Amino acid sequence: MSRGRADRPGGTGADPGRFPIARSTELIVGEEPRSARPRLRLDVDGRVEHDITPAELSNDLAGWIADDLVAPGYLDPAAFEETFVAVVHDVDPGWTIFYRNTLVALATGGVHGGTNAGMAPVHDRAAALTVGPHVVELGCCFGFLSLRLAADGHRVTAVDLVPGTARLLAHLSKQLGTPVTTLAGNALAVPLQDASADTVFAVHLLEHLPRGLDAAVLAEMLRVARQRVVVAVPFEDEPAPAWGHVRTFDLDDLDALGVATGLPYIVDEHHGGWLVVDKSGAPTNGTLVGT
Repeated sequence: MSRGRADRPGGTGADPGRFPIARSTELIVGEEPRSARPRLRLDVDGRVEHDITPAELSNDLAGWIADDLVAPGYLDPAAFEETFVAVVHDVDPGWTIFYRNTLVALATGGVHGGTNAGMAPVHDRAAALTVGPHVVELGCCFGFLSLRLAADGHRVTAVDLVPGTARLLAHLSKQLGTPVTTLAGNALAVPLQDASADTVFAVHLLEHLPRGLDAAVLAEMLRVARQRVVVAVPFEDEPAPAWGHVRTFDLDDLDALGVATGLPYIVDEHHGGWLVVDKSGAPTNGTLVGT
């Protein structure tokens, strides 16, 4: 069971800026109705086949790969991200349709049960928690939250470990009319100066890191933030390998992180868990809201 499903595929480091196609994908236009077979399949040679159209393409693809290929055991979780990139590139080589469809789905709530539907309320909450004109998102992946915040009028710096992902977001954010500054960098050593942003986000990032590194990332966030740090994590019974998750979180884990900062903080649950640390002293230590 997963509450607050992640919006980033895998965690293998596939670089969409280089469009790697690790597995042969073919656009299959069959006569069978959609309900008769899954969107993604393996052919007899072990290659991924799909019949996804441009109109359907969005970040819901992540859930389809997880459900159609990884969950039944057809695809190794380690190949998740390369498969995702290959399918997007096959349907939409410029990635513009993928981005536009995803942003529309996130803005309208998405299809029930899909990846976008799971992330839409998370992005809404993150936007509501934003303070100040300059925000930073660590582990931005495709940058859908960063684009949302830029559209809301914030000056956004998006940081991701994979250089190609950062390049892709920089390019497409201009095409979409919501320019975002992007940096390739590690959340454990953020390439930004002290107190250089008002709000710093790590939304569905910490579950990708081994235990013990969460406090180090939080320390970097507090270094970069002038006003507020916001952490969001999914709540899962077990880490989801298809999504690149290596650990789980609960409210106690988040509360321990908040206590260790020595600053005012709030921990609560809303489509996953949240930790908000305010350097300005606004929240009340240890208050659990909505649990």
